[in-house]
Parts: sequence; C-alpha cells; structure tokens
Amino acid sequence: MNISETLRAKIARHQKLATGVAVAGALACIVAAMTNPTVFYRGYLLGFMYWMNITLGCLGLVMLHNLVGGDWGHASRRFLEAGMRTLPLMALLFILLIPGIPYLYEWATEHAAHDHILQQKAFYLNTQAFLLRAVLYFGFWFLWMWMLHKRSQEFEKTPNLDIVKKAENISGPGAVLFFLITTGASYDWVMSIEPHWYSSIYGAFFVVCQGLVTLAFAIVMTKWFSNYEPFDELTVPKRFHDLGKLMHGFIVLWTYAAFSQFLIIWSANLPEEIPWYLHRIRNGWQVVALGLMIFHFFVPFFILLSQKLKRKKNLLVKVAVYMLFMRFVDLYWQIIPAFPNDGEIHSLHLHLSYLIPVIAIGGAWLAAFFWLLQSRSLLPLPDNSYEAVTGELEHA
Repeated sequence: MNISETLRAKIARHQKLATGVAVAGALACIVAAMTNPTVFYRGYLLGFMYWMNITLGCLGLVMLHNLVGGDWGHASRRFLEAGMRTLPLMALLFILLIPGIPYLYEWATEHAAHDHILQQKAFYLNTQAFLLRAVLYFGFWFLWMWMLHKRSQEFEKTPNLDIVKKAENISGPGAVLFFLITTGASYDWVMSIEPHWYSSIYGAFFVVCQGLVTLAFAIVMTKWFSNYEPFDELTVPKRFHDLGKLMHGFIVLWTYAAFSQFLIIWSANLPEEIPWYLHRIRNGWQVVALGLMIFHFFVPFFILLSQKLKRKKNLLVKVAVYMLFMRFVDLYWQIIPAFPNDGEIHSLHLHLSYLIPVIAIGGAWLAAFFWLLQSRSLLPLPDNSYEAVTGELEHA
C-alpha cells in the first residue's frame, strides 16, 4: 500500500467514525427533542449555525482565492471546495429546524400580536417570508457553489487561462452578493431571535466570523495532510505562515466589528438596543464576555504576532484548534443569552441539549466532508499547473 492509499484509508476511517457520531447524536437529539423541545431547538440552532459558518466560510474563501490568488489557497483548496459542497446537507438540516421556529423566534408566537413593535415588523418577520428568504439564500449559495465547483473540475482536467478568468468573473459579483445574502441570513436566523434589537454591522460581523472559523479549520486539515506525501512538499512553512497571517488578520477584524458594535450601541444608550448587551454582561454572562475579550482577542493576537510560530505547523495547529473552540464560545454567547433560564432572568447556564446537536451535526458534516474529499483528486491542483497559469495571468 502506497502513501496515497494509506491517506485515503485514514480518511475513510475518519468518515466511518464521523458517521457513527452522527447516528448516535441523531438518536440523542430525538430523545432531547421529545423531552424538552424548547431547550433542544436552542441547541439545534447553535449547532446548525456553527457548522453553517464553516460551510459558508469555505464558499467565501474559494471566491476570495479566485480573486486575489496567493499560496495560502493552494494547499487548502481541496478542503475549502469539499467544505462548500456540504451545502445540500446544511439545507436538509435547515429543514429540520423549521418545526423549531415557534420555540426560537418571538415574532412567530401568539405574543407578537400584542407587541406594537413586532406588528410594525410583521411584513418582514413572519414565517412565510422567513422561509421564502431562506429558499433564496440557499438558491444563491447553491448556484455559486455549483459554478465554482464546475470550473474547478474543468481546470483539473485541462488547466488553461480561460478557466481561471471565468472563475474570477464568477467570484467578483459572487463575493458582493455573498456578503449581502449572508448578511440577510444572519439577520433572519440569529439577530431576529431578539426582534426588538437591530445592528447594521451584524452581517459584516458574521461574515468575518465565518472566515475566521474556516481558516482555523483549513489549518487543521492542512497540517494533518502535510504528514503524507506529496502534501509534505506542497505544505511548506511559507504556506502555514500565510494561513497564520490571514487568521491573525481575521481575529483583528472580529475585534474591530465586535467593539464597534458595542461602542456605538452603548454610547447611544437607546432602550431598544441596550438590553441585548445587558442580557450578555449580567447574571454570570459577564464572565463569558470578559473571557472572549481576553481569550478570543488578546491571547491569540499576541501569540500570532510571532513569525516563528506561524511557520511551525505543530504550534500553529494548536492555535487553530483553540480558535475553533473559542468560535463556539462566541456563538454560544451570541445565541443562548437571548433565552431566559429562570423565569425572566437571562442567567448563565449550560444544558446538555445545547451540546448534543453541535456534536450530532458536526458528525454528519464531517462525514459528508470526508466523503466529498475522496470524490476528487486529493492533490489541490495537478502538478504546478495552477501556479503556471496564474503566473501567466499576472503578466497578461
């Protein structure tokens, strides 16, 4: 058995393991949903958004690499393409979220009929419009995913300059539409949990979060594959350094978006906006908020200032795994405080039903990811043809 076959065998074993986790998690989800559907659907939304962020982040980064090029995308290209192709799975998982709409969104309950503000927003915040927009969101993501995947397959068979230009032409307007569509999805699926609150920077914040968690995931996968030929030659220290710099930049962008939102809302002191932060800095949640400030920004920011660390894959991958965890903590802080734990008190709490869906969806996502990864050549691109063609494009 050669090295390539060994790697494929390992991928197949990981796929089977992920499938087992997904099946066991699905059974646990059924029990949790029957026991306490209110709490279960909160955890389901949390799990769905975490893995959906990686799926959309893969789609966004593929478009970004088509536009700007760079060595950072060569080694991780196959992982990003396999990740974006998990969209059908995420669409199916979104359908399973539909029964939970009345448990998650105040505007979908009987209480909305007695709320003056919700009545004014009813033309937008209603179940029919919510589902119609979801169809439009997934329709756009599916279309661009299919076009990008088709160009990638064509380039793998016959590398030439025309295919690279087509991919750029698709990715240019796609990146703009991606930002707008993803902004709408973040408003609908997360921000409307507290429909009295609104933030114009929330969409940009979510896009940055998607890029950050996806880069962390790409670093983990690139490091794993770098242990095998011929990836050990492809994944040179410079490419880990580039990925580390990008992750560092996205950490700064996350901090800028989060702090800008907080500063503007807190200084304005408007009664319809301040409660969103009050739910997240009181009753124990202030510990999480402070932890995010320290461990999501300061710690990784100063660690990744080191050029030496970013070029050492064994150290960089530890930071990446750490950021995958902190991204979950941040999303937990974004979603769960919206729901009261004890009467009307939005206190810090952790429920097993919040974690089960994250694990179950993660198992299903990784099983699909590994299966899709094996459906194409494991090498990011054939030989050095991509570098040759893109070099020709730069001089054209």
